[in-house]
Amino acid sequence: MKPITKAPILFRGGDYNPDQWLDRPDILEKDVDMMKKAGMNTATLGVFAWAQYEPREGEYDFTWLKETMDRLYAAGIYTELATPCGAKPNWMARKYPEILRVQADGVLDHQGMRHNACPSSPVYREKVHTIIEKLAEAVGDHPGLILWHISNELGGECFCPKCQARFRDWLRAKYKTIDALNHAWWTGFWSHHYNDFDEVDPPFTNGEQSLLGLKLDWRRFTTWNMTDYVHSETELLHKLTPNVPITTNLMEYFPGLDYHVLQKELDFVSWDSYPHWGRPDRSITTTFAMTAFDHATIRGCKRDVPFFTMESTPSLVNWHDYNKLKRPGVNRLQGLQTVACGGDGVQYFQWRKGRGGTEQWHGAVVDHDGRDDTRVFKDVTETNAALNALTPVIGSLPRAEAALIFDWDSRWALEDAWGMQMKQKNLRETAAALHAQLGRFGVDADVIGVEESLDRYKVVVLPMLYMVKPGFGEKIRAYVENGGTVIGTYLLGYVNDSTLAWLGGFPGDGLREVFGVTATELDTLYPGETNTAVFADGGHAEIRDYCELLETADGTEVLAVYGEDFYKGYAVATRRAFGKGTAYYIAARMDDAGNLKILREVREKEGGKMQILSEGVE
Repeated sequence: MKPITKAPILFRGGDYNPDQWLDRPDILEKDVDMMKKAGMNTATLGVFAWAQYEPREGEYDFTWLKETMDRLYAAGIYTELATPCGAKPNWMARKYPEILRVQADGVLDHQGMRHNACPSSPVYREKVHTIIEKLAEAVGDHPGLILWHISNELGGECFCPKCQARFRDWLRAKYKTIDALNHAWWTGFWSHHYNDFDEVDPPFTNGEQSLLGLKLDWRRFTTWNMTDYVHSETELLHKLTPNVPITTNLMEYFPGLDYHVLQKELDFVSWDSYPHWGRPDRSITTTFAMTAFDHATIRGCKRDVPFFTMESTPSLVNWHDYNKLKRPGVNRLQGLQTVACGGDGVQYFQWRKGRGGTEQWHGAVVDHDGRDDTRVFKDVTETNAALNALTPVIGSLPRAEAALIFDWDSRWALEDAWGMQMKQKNLRETAAALHAQLGRFGVDADVIGVEESLDRYKVVVLPMLYMVKPGFGEKIRAYVENGGTVIGTYLLGYVNDSTLAWLGGFPGDGLREVFGVTATELDTLYPGETNTAVFADGGHAEIRDYCELLETADGTEVLAVYGEDFYKGYAVATRRAFGKGTAYYIAARMDDAGNLKILREVREKEGGKMQILSEGVE
């Protein structure tokens, strides 16, 4: 596979803010020498530089940018150039207040912070269009320009009148008639029937919160609206600089946008990786396992193209509740894991710590002392040397035998559901644990959306796939009939694509026949409360959080039963032959030992090696 960009390099760089140091040319000169010493080959410029590019409306200055790119390129360092649209200048907000966002309580923002412009605003889009044209005119043909970085960590909602109007138009296009919307949202509940699309408001926090279909469609609209905004940037950039690829930095398990939709505007995906290293309630191996799951989630957005980590910290962050230092060696391991998971770049926020602002204490390669002999600088240099040695693997990807299905719509519907555990459903933890447990058998797994083909996989896992959209059941049925192995878990297929409960029993959309089970009830356990799974061979596993009560069909084999409570003896894990394949169902949140027993059997059925890797080995 070819490298993503014109340069056959494994990206080793980070966010660089020379615009904050223009009064210190001595520091700017020293930066380039220190980057070379650290083994950097890229730098991300201009992420929040709009006020420096355009200090007053219509007055532009790109001299410092050109000089910086020249210095970097002369030293063998490429530029990843951001569009500076993650934060607007003060003059713009004062002259054009209509570009300000409105929050979920209906209150208009004051100017400040970042991610602070309405994506629907024609004025803002025009200003973005102009600054991009000026940037491309100034440096679009620079030999050091290697990629475009759209905005920064896109996210946030806007509830202004423009966004409300676009939402109603989006609903009209989707539902055609108000009767179809009323049925999809079940508006007879609490007498919330609509007579016209113009009556529909977004789910304000002090307004309608009881219609789950409304909340889901607002999230979908927010993704559509942001993607439409991103398209306004990418379309222009592809026209102005057709040979420069485009990405943006996603944020792992981000709740605000459906990355399976947003990625369609990008040439490749990248993300910002900030694990909670050193948490006392989580082992380092668990943190690495969750990071591997996050890599797979982002990789799955464009599963046949390598990804980057656009940001990570070489030492610590400033925004966790407790900002703990990375221990020696962890940075190197994190970088190597990124490449092993299919990454072609390991980059940092930030190159040099700024003197002020809320990120003044965020980790950086160069601290406030400006030295190149610190522990962190040496650690980064050693990590870059190890990454440089892996240059021959750029463009390659893991060959996954298995896939976990993760769907943003289903995640949103589950999080909004009034039931189960109200505050924390633990979907991510469940999916990451299953991903890690497959890894214990040496099985790499992709994390993909519901629209992706399943043909390349031997095993497909459906962790807490609460929403099963019409047609997905038939897709799973065909996959298993043709010889595939599927593993379903509790909370599978409770609602359809508008959050209406499937009728006739769970899992819905024909999946009961595939698995040979019907989930009749769900018992949610209190924190600290447990049950037990008892396997046919006498083995036991601990159960927490959720216990589904199953009815089994003829031909469904029971692999384990509950050991306690009034449903003692009910099936907790099952197997069913279906066509040429096999369907397994896990009805409770079992511990690792229980899940590994199921996965061991799956692995044996697939004829794979049965050596279990040591804990902590990927």
